[in-house]
Amino acid sequence: MAATTSSAEARTPGEGQEEPEAAELPVAPERDAAGLGRRRAAGFVAPALILIALFLVLPAVWTLYLGATDYRLTGIPAIDPSFVGLDNVTKALGDSGFLDSLWLTLLFVLGSAVIGQAGLGFALAWWMRDRKGWVKGLLEALVMLSWILPSSVVAFLWIAFLDRDGGTLNELLRTPGTAWLLDHPMLSIIIYNVWRGSAFSMMLYAAALGNVPASHLETARLAGANGWQILRDVVFPRIRGHVLTNLLLISLWTFNDFTPFLITAGGPDGKTETLPVFIYKTALGSGQLGYGAAISFLMLLINLVVAVVYLRLLGQKKKSRKTAKSPGESRAPEEEAA
Repeated sequence: MAATTSSAEARTPGEGQEEPEAAELPVAPERDAAGLGRRRAAGFVAPALILIALFLVLPAVWTLYLGATDYRLTGIPAIDPSFVGLDNVTKALGDSGFLDSLWLTLLFVLGSAVIGQAGLGFALAWWMRDRKGWVKGLLEALVMLSWILPSSVVAFLWIAFLDRDGGTLNELLRTPGTAWLLDHPMLSIIIYNVWRGSAFSMMLYAAALGNVPASHLETARLAGANGWQILRDVVFPRIRGHVLTNLLLISLWTFNDFTPFLITAGGPDGKTETLPVFIYKTALGSGQLGYGAAISFLMLLINLVVAVVYLRLLGQKKKSRKTAKSPGESRAPEEEAA
């Protein structure tokens, strides 16, 4: 009996006794969350990386190289281009054609994206948030139709819509013979781009407004707030991140949009010659591939600046949110202790 007890005590560690060390198990090789392992995961990712390198990285590097040369489509520079460094960039910064195209592009982005698409998209999302029935479905279908149609099809539809002879707009306004694309070219492509691109903003804002608690809106109404005060003090603070994300995306898309060329070809007299159109005419129309590539590099830098500005604003939003939460988090332990 004593022997049995002593053997049990030997097997069961008591107080003050150290537990026997567990036998070391062989360490399994490091694996990812899916259990593929590094080699298999790299094999799955490799095709995508190859496509990115072929269609994004290599063209970008080739464009940088061309921008530092005087390469042309014809003549001696086409056979033996010379390295000119930053001469093309310096030339572009002093080129009135480039500066005019940059101004038209900024006007196009401000009018059709920042004001037009963002404003109309939010207005549609706000109006349809409580709507039901066939009216809401029909409006959503019409807006989405402009988004899913190919840009070339939409461009030709708008050419017919704005046509001087027999155009739909002239028939509606009873203004026969009015040449909208000649008399108001920039306004025409701005309105066209607003109609074509507002669907994305509408969908994004609709999702954002769905996250605004209905109780907050009802409380603001009971407190006597009008529509603008509700938007300013209740809605916009909660969807600010969505607004900045939407503005970032539509600004970059509009800045690089080539579709206006299908409607006006940059005319009349260069009044709708945005930067993408100017680069196309310079590189392929005039054959100055090196100069056109340098302007493309400047365009890339402008895109980066715009993206950095929006990302900084998003970063400030996150910091302000953390700052607003930190006092409550610091008081929580005290309240629990009390």
